[in-house]
Amino acid sequence: MMYNYNIMNELKKILQLLSQGKISPDQAYSFLEEYLKKLPFLEIGEAKIDTHRRIRRGFPEIIYGEGKEPETLRDITLGLLQRQEPVIITRLSREKFERIGLSELTYFPEPSLASSVKPSPSRGLISVITAGASDKRVAEEAAIILEILGIRVERFYDVGVAGLHRLLPHIERINSSSAAIVVAGMEGALPTLVSALTSTPVIGVPTSVGYGAALGGFAALLTMLNSCSNGVAVVNIDNGVSAALFAYLIEEKVHGNKGRV
Repeated sequence: MMYNYNIMNELKKILQLLSQGKISPDQAYSFLEEYLKKLPFLEIGEAKIDTHRRIRRGFPEIIYGEGKEPETLRDITLGLLQRQEPVIITRLSREKFERIGLSELTYFPEPSLASSVKPSPSRGLISVITAGASDKRVAEEAAIILEILGIRVERFYDVGVAGLHRLLPHIERINSSSAAIVVAGMEGALPTLVSALTSTPVIGVPTSVGYGAALGGFAALLTMLNSCSNGVAVVNIDNGVSAALFAYLIEEKVHGNKGRV
């Protein structure tokens, strides 16, 4: 008997067959035992892909593309698709994407990201805010991942502290969001400002944008960590992925829809 690898479909089919008397309890146990052996991870060469993460955490493992050969990424993608698991690959150059050569993947050039799931936002609301236009790449990494996971996103770009009046018209919409991802380089002051003006939880994302004393994002990181406005969480430099998933978990806890993708 053949089953696909999606856990919810598997369990439903086995329970239906058992309830219909088409298999015995012992057969159902055998099917489940065989299936559960394949759940924890998918081993492809040196990579061990966590196919159980979506069940535990509500979102799939996201594949980091840098440092992996196109052939490895192709094998990982095919393995996940075979198991009907969503594929999201970050930090993926267009050249490497083209060498993977799979039509099931869609490429998003600005954040250098590919996915087997097309963005279809249908619930919730997360604000994604940048200090400057140069921070957009990191912001789009967060925004597109959220949209792939089904969350609506509103973008407010180039509203940094050098022109406070550019942010103020958007405060009402930001305040209606479950969380606000605030992306900033240079001195990184924008998350503190947004947090001071709204009750929305703020996730600060420092970027490596800035002149020499910005130290590749460390200046912005330290500013955000030393925020004098309570309620600001901070992720690593240029890490739009972690910001997106943190915001996603907040949104899902608020609305109780864990694990839609």
